[in-house]
Amino acid sequence: MPLILDRISEPGQLRGLSLRELELLASELRSRIIETCAANGGHLAPSLGVVELTIALHRVFDSPSDKIVWDVGHQAYAHKLLTGRNAAFGTLRTLGGLSGFPKRAESPHDCFDVGHSSTSISAALGLAVGRDLKGARNKVLAVIGDGSMTGGIAFEGLNHAGELNKDLVVILNDNEMSISENVGALSNLLSRTITSEFVHKAKKDLEAFLEGLPMFGRSALQVAKRAEESLKGLFTPGMLFEAFGFEYIGPIDGHNIPLLLETLENVKRFDDAVLIHVLTKKGKGYPAAEANPSLFHGVGPFDAETGKVLKGKGGGASYTGIFGQTIKRLALENEKIVAVTAAMPDGTGLTPFAKEFPERFFDVGIAEQHAVTFAAGLAAEGFRPVVALYSSFLQRGFDQLCHDVCLQDLPVLFAIDRAGVVGSDGPTHHGVFDLSYLRQLPGLTVMAPKDENELQHMLVTALSLDGPSAVRYPRGTGLGVPIDQILAPLPIGKGELLREGKDGAILAIGTMVQAALEAAAALALEGVELSVMNARFVKPLDGELILALSGTGMLFTLEENVLHGGFGTAVLELLEECEVSGVSVTRLGFPDSFIEQGEQAELKAAYGLDPAGIARSIRKARGAA
Repeated sequence: MPLILDRISEPGQLRGLSLRELELLASELRSRIIETCAANGGHLAPSLGVVELTIALHRVFDSPSDKIVWDVGHQAYAHKLLTGRNAAFGTLRTLGGLSGFPKRAESPHDCFDVGHSSTSISAALGLAVGRDLKGARNKVLAVIGDGSMTGGIAFEGLNHAGELNKDLVVILNDNEMSISENVGALSNLLSRTITSEFVHKAKKDLEAFLEGLPMFGRSALQVAKRAEESLKGLFTPGMLFEAFGFEYIGPIDGHNIPLLLETLENVKRFDDAVLIHVLTKKGKGYPAAEANPSLFHGVGPFDAETGKVLKGKGGGASYTGIFGQTIKRLALENEKIVAVTAAMPDGTGLTPFAKEFPERFFDVGIAEQHAVTFAAGLAAEGFRPVVALYSSFLQRGFDQLCHDVCLQDLPVLFAIDRAGVVGSDGPTHHGVFDLSYLRQLPGLTVMAPKDENELQHMLVTALSLDGPSAVRYPRGTGLGVPIDQILAPLPIGKGELLREGKDGAILAIGTMVQAALEAAAALALEGVELSVMNARFVKPLDGELILALSGTGMLFTLEENVLHGGFGTAVLELLEECEVSGVSVTRLGFPDSFIEQGEQAELKAAYGLDPAGIARSIRKARGAA
């Protein structure tokens, strides 16, 4: 029997389907999403939770004329399938394939690029104001999850949107809040009532009438509003959003297609700021994801039949796991160590720490700016905060890192996970800018380990310092090297010479050290002898060793970071400051562009950062010399 989904090439076709066909379509969408995520990995649970909501949005509203901004984009897979990308959906998150997030360059139905959370309300308000300035009449919607609502920018957007009171619909997708059947039924009834065109118009007319009464009108209006808010507050959390100036509707069942259609059709007639509170179940329709929504939030390839996640590649322990174990071990010895993360205890490896030291662990939600300044406050009170964040997420806390931590020279350790390319999440998640944005900050010590064992020692080193520090390390497994049981701090600003050669020197940092050793070994078979330095520190640099190696006449810098302002730039600055001449310097790293999605190994090979590519660049430089 032909699938309904295969007949949908654009969302307007949903309006020709019966209610029964829409429910069958929901099942087909879930099957397609599960099938693709099982093969490619992806954000499975969030997308499964909003299938019915997505169908209802595209049935009622007219995309791309009406604009839907999906916060983060974790939940946008059904949206992609309904907007002409079903045939290409199997390429999701692969090199050259569909992005895992909404992307303007990919489809006119993606009106705003996303990937980091909490931005949808601000972006949608900008679209709505732009619409009004142009004199257009389309609708603008923001779909935001309850987790994303913990981000400060979401409340900044709410505050401004409520003040402007533009024609804007915010849909709060709440997949955490539970609600009993009785309260849910009453809430659905209230939502139906207050979204009806008659009641909405009557409310506006009454407000206008009371405001126009001489002397007592405004007082009467305030009394009426308080009475309404008291009644709604008994059953709903709407008072918070109405305080921001939004008309609040909900909570409603986000898996009830008829109710969603009715509510959205009513709201479509409104011309002011509205927030619809929708309750959904994360992982809906796939038992494994429903049972473990955290695991299946962003999951690698898995067996669709059993839900068993397939093992990743690599022979060593993960850097994330080594970090978590080491910080827990050090915290047993030092009661001043506290850990802070932003809604990522599992992803950053801090779950064991949280279980062992619940009173010393703080998950601040999706609020990186707050996490950094909160840690600064802890440090000012004599504690040793360890802030564990992904590289691309720390970008959001740069101002706080500069002014609240470094300016005060506070001993906060930033454990920067997912540094370098991270794979299929693509440009919004690659951590290829941190060396550049960190090394410019005065007083900040910046390190990157060559392997998982060195990571342990760098953490000890960082916690021995009196000022701020950062240790950046990649996603995935290490090299499988032996793990030292006795930990000791490294000498600050000192690298190590791993190989000696007379024909030049490779200065490598972090993950590039092993690749440098392999490239040097390959070139040695051709009679080219190169030294290899493990820099360890981007700031402060080991100037003594670098200057000694510059005597070979040729230096090659290697980093899993953009070249602009990174490790190689630091080496050039050192040579200039020391007035060294007659040295050829070739910098290898990522270019001045956003790096596309793809497996880590694929991307390194594509940009010449695998051993073969490094050897090729060195041959070219030597031939041109």
